[in-house]
Amino acid sequence: MPLICVAAPKGGVGKTTLAANLAEALHRAGRCVLAIDFDPQNALRLHFGLPVRDGAGFVTELPRRPDWQGLVRHTACGVGLLPHGTNDIHAALRLNAALEREPELLLAPLRAMLADPALVVIADLPPGPSHPLHLLAPVADLVVAVLLADATSAALVPEIDSGRFLGTGTMAALHTGRVRVVLNQVDPQSRLSRAVAEALARHLGPRLLGAVCRDEAVAEALAAQHLLHELAPESAAALDIEEIAQGIAALLPVPAEAAAP
Repeated sequence: MPLICVAAPKGGVGKTTLAANLAEALHRAGRCVLAIDFDPQNALRLHFGLPVRDGAGFVTELPRRPDWQGLVRHTACGVGLLPHGTNDIHAALRLNAALEREPELLLAPLRAMLADPALVVIADLPPGPSHPLHLLAPVADLVVAVLLADATSAALVPEIDSGRFLGTGTMAALHTGRVRVVLNQVDPQSRLSRAVAEALARHLGPRLLGAVCRDEAVAEALAAQHLLHELAPESAAALDIEEIAQGIAALLPVPAEAAAP
């Protein structure tokens, strides 16, 4: 039932890598997890070992009102996956126009997914303001904003504080309380990285879910099309992600099967 949106004010911050590995960590913690790729880069599938040439997906099919259950990929780690699908620029523009005209193309299947009380849905969203973020933020239990520990990301914190990160207007500001932040690629050997991370930790307080250190194992896992826990479970980044997943789990409703007395 819970919906977790993984987003970022800018690209290149490791958002998709974090979404994939959080999905796997929550599944290992006993949750039934469905990961959905809303990012046109269609890269979430690569973390779960799908072939590069496999361009089928869910989001690209939305104008045709697909049966989403029939498009779910059952991955080796146990996470259900709905890839974005391969799109060219013309198809992407048509998709955006269709969602503008008829938001129910997305919201109707999402409601069906969230009707399952045992299911956790993790949505990997495009970087920056986007139509999927605009539609999903009002129904999300949690929006995880990914930032780097650098000066550029520090400059973007006011976008999160004000709610502009979620769009414009009063409704966006109302959803700001659901936003939590993860700092990614924190370099303990870099004085600047440490200083930015410490400053952001002081500023964000309890809104900071955690930090993931810079770790070569992350790039190695992606190159091998493996999740980090599969390739390097004792790596520093894997342990950081495990801790963040535990923090997220504590914020979510109790799973349906565990709710009964």
